[in-house]
Amino acid sequence: MPKTALVTGASSGIGEATALKLRELGYTVYGAARRTDRLRKLADHGIRPLAMDVTDDDSLRTGVDRVVAETGRIDALVNNAGYGSYGALEDVPLDEARHQFEVNVFGAVRLTQLVLPHMRAQRGGTVVNVTSMGGKIYTPLGGWYHGTKFALEALSDCLRLEAKPFGIDVVVIEPGGIATEWGGIAADKLDKSSATGPYARQATAVAAAMRSEANARRNSPPTVIADAIGKAVTTRRPKPRYATGFGARPLIALRRILPDRAFDTVISRAVGLPR
Repeated sequence: MPKTALVTGASSGIGEATALKLRELGYTVYGAARRTDRLRKLADHGIRPLAMDVTDDDSLRTGVDRVVAETGRIDALVNNAGYGSYGALEDVPLDEARHQFEVNVFGAVRLTQLVLPHMRAQRGGTVVNVTSMGGKIYTPLGGWYHGTKFALEALSDCLRLEAKPFGIDVVVIEPGGIATEWGGIAADKLDKSSATGPYARQATAVAAAMRSEANARRNSPPTVIADAIGKAVTTRRPKPRYATGFGARPLIALRRILPDRAFDTVISRAVGLPR
C-alpha cells in the first residue's frame, strides 16, 4: 500500500516542490492550501488538491478526515504553511501578531494534534515542521516572525520526545535563503507596519535588503528543501534537524559561537541598518 503524505502551503515555493518530490518518491500526496485554484499544476502531476485553512479548525478536521477516509493512513505530515510578518515590535498591531502565531505555530500544532492519533494507531509516521534559520537567529524588525519560528522549534523538540515511543519521528527543517515569494511578502508587511514613524529608517533599509535578497541569484531553489524533506521521511532514523539552503548553516553556526553583541553587529551590517 502506498504511503500517504499531507503537505500544507502547497500552492507555491517550498510546499509545491515538496509535494512534487514526495509524489516522485511514490507517496500518495495531498497538497493543501486555502485556494485550490493555485493547486492545478500539482493536480496535473497526480497530487490531490485539498482546500485547507490552517487557522480554521473545521477546515483542518475536514481535511484530515478526507485523507484518512480515502487512503486509510497518514505517514508524513509536512507543516509548511506560513508567512513573515515584519515590523517594529512597537508598531505591529497585536491582532496581526496573533495571526502570525495562528498561522505559523497554532495551525501547525493543531494539524499535528489531529494527525497524531492516526500515526499512533499505525505505529509510525513522520511529522516535519518547516521552521527557518530564523528559528535560531534573529534580525531587526522581525520579532513576531522569529518568535513563531523559535516557538515551533521548541514545540518540535518536546514533541519528538513524546512521540518517539510510538514510532513517530519529528523533524525540523531550517531553510536559509530560498528563491520564493516569501521575501517580497515580508517586505510588504514591513512597509505597512513601519515605513513611517520612529522606525522608518530601519524599515526602509531592511525592506530594501529583503527585496534584494528575494531576487538574489545565490538563493537556493525550493527543491533543495524538498530534497531534505524527502530524505527525512524516507530515512529509517532521520536527523532531528536539517539546516539547508543559502546561508543557513554558516549563520546558525555564527549565532552559536559569537557573543550576542558581536552577532548583533554582523546582522545589522548584513541588512544595511543605518548607523
